[in-house]
Formats: sequence, C-alpha cells, structure tokens
Amino acid sequence: MKYFFLLTLPFFLFFCNTQKVKPKINASINVAELPSQESWNSTITFTDSGRIQAVMKVGHLRMFSKQQETLIDGYQHVDFYNPSEIKTTTLTSLRGKVNDASKDLYAFENVVAKNDSGTQLESEMLMWRNKDQKIVTDKFVTITTPTEKIQGYGFESDQHLQNYIIHKPVYVTTSDSLR
Repeated sequence: MKYFFLLTLPFFLFFCNTQKVKPKINASINVAELPSQESWNSTITFTDSGRIQAVMKVGHLRMFSKQQETLIDGYQHVDFYNPSEIKTTTLTSLRGKVNDASKDLYAFENVVAKNDSGTQLESEMLMWRNKDQKIVTDKFVTITTPTEKIQGYGFESDQHLQNYIIHKPVYVTTSDSLR
C-alpha cells in the first residue's frame, strides 16, 4: 500500500497543477441589452387606489429597468375591469409591451378585444392608454357587434368597447346585411 501511494503521488502532482481553469467569456454579449428581470407564465395586476383595473397573463416577459419597458411574447391575455371590479373586456395578442413609466399597454399581432355585450375589435396593434383608460390605434380595425360591422383606420374607445370612434371608416354594414 505504501508503494502504491508513492507511485500514484507523481500522477496527482502532475495532473493537479496550480494553473486555474478560467471560463471563456463571450465579449459579444452587451450587458446593457440584457433584461433586469425575466419571467414565464406570469400574471400582472394593474390597480389604482386598491381597485383592480386590469389583470394581464403573459407567456414570457422581459423587464428592462433602464429603458422602463417590459416586452411580452408567447401570448398576452388581458382582462379589464369596471370601477365595481367586474370584468368587462378581454384583450388577446401574440406580443406586447408595457411602458413602465406611464403604465401604457401595447398589443401587437392578431389583436382581438371582446366585451361582455358581444362587441369584438380586431387589429394588428392597439394601445391601452392608462391615463384616461382608452384603447387607441391608428392602424386598420374591424369592429363586429350584434347589429353592425365597421372597418376603418384609426380607433379610440373606452376600455369597455362601448363608446368608440373610427376616424376613417371604409366599410359599414348594418344588421340587415349581417343576417
């Protein structure tokens, strides 16, 4: 046993040298471009004075503190609530963004908003403006209600999709032609 130790000692000394192994550093990664927080399958609640305004569920989000924005991908599902905290409108999209300073919410790609009275809004981009709780866009929209279908460019509405304006309508159909 004594000889075994003496024979193996040179191997240990040779292979266990004092040179430290350093990991390779990828210099192409810009630390300023990395998110400060990242999360999957998250739920975010927007409140004002303790009352729920909206609840957002997302597939993947990346929060950038320096730029004060949160980027969303995977999916975005937002439920909007009235002052009595009753859900009135649901908005879905594939991607989104939140301006963390103003709390404005943006929805991109296959955007659909539906309210509890059957009004449906479709567009490729919408913004929920937090300061006045309005849904706005300058893009093409389609609004379908039980009594009419309207298409056009530019849109503004309350978050419940009850009082809306299309700035440049290009197509209007009433209930007679929807049947």
